[in-house]
Amino acid sequence: MKIIICLRSFLAAFALAGMAVGGLAGAAVASSATSAQEQSQHFTIENMTCASCPITVRIAMKKVEGVKAVKVDFKNKTADVTFDPALTNADEIAKASTNAGYPAHAK
Repeated sequence: MKIIICLRSFLAAFALAGMAVGGLAGAAVASSATSAQEQSQHFTIENMTCASCPITVRIAMKKVEGVKAVKVDFKNKTADVTFDPALTNADEIAKASTNAGYPAHAK
């Protein structure tokens, strides 16, 4: 059953990635107006059971406005996120991952 759920997550991640590619031109224009200030946050991630789960987590977190970079470590069940604190916060980033089915907790 978990394999089916993870495959479903994997396919959903690719669908989201396809939508994100279409918005790259607008994102490039919007990023020039953002603050140069950045903050990093370490998260623990629950429910990651297969290699495709980190893809879903990364895409969910990157969809949050202000998130600059996301690195997910499947082995350690963690994520390191760099974001603009003027646009978002750790709670919003954790909520995005949780809403995707992978509860995240700021450390």
